[in-house]
Amino acid sequence: MRRLGFLAGALAIGCASHTAAPAARPAAPLAPAGPVAGTEADEYTRYELLAPETAQFHILYEVTAIAPGATVFFNPIRRGSIASGERVTDRMTGEDLKFEIVSSHEASRTGLSDAEPGTDYIRIHLPRPVPPDGGQVRLLIEKTYKDPKSYFSEANLIVFERSLSIRRNGILLPAGYELVSCNVPSQVLREDGRILVSFLNAEPDEVPLILKARRLPS
Repeated sequence: MRRLGFLAGALAIGCASHTAAPAARPAAPLAPAGPVAGTEADEYTRYELLAPETAQFHILYEVTAIAPGATVFFNPIRRGSIASGERVTDRMTGEDLKFEIVSSHEASRTGLSDAEPGTDYIRIHLPRPVPPDGGQVRLLIEKTYKDPKSYFSEANLIVFERSLSIRRNGILLPAGYELVSCNVPSQVLREDGRILVSFLNAEPDEVPLILKARRLPS
């Protein structure tokens, strides 16, 4: 999988089946300004839909660890999804980082006080402690999910239906597919001949995304 430097995109526009002119690689909505409380900030998730018959999608998740003094970072594996191909990279150096898959009990025992029971986590060993006074460690977390309930075929369409909780998201359609509908205002771009749908979640809660696409005539 190629390494991607996610770039800020334009403001979201209404989602439609036509596409805009070619744009710089890959487009992500603008990051929120100002300080963010908690353990993480400036999140962006990119979902690359694989061949429809596999029910798989590759996830690239960029996030900044901001908890002062933190030496580990936890990323959940969503229940109902079968994860594979995990990899974590330090965005500053490109170094691959050590991690383990741990239970919610182990995550809670080793630093994640609000671990959700029954959820497994990727426990990542940070390359350096998060500095105090506004310091941060930027990470790229990759994994592939198989989830037929989120990514499936419906008549002559493919459907990506998933609740997305973070603010900035992008969905890359399989090669040879065009966007038919999307239930949230989005930006539609081309990337290497494929369609990229990006949107900004301005709501405080999860967005129940429903995206549909169809294969272009050969």
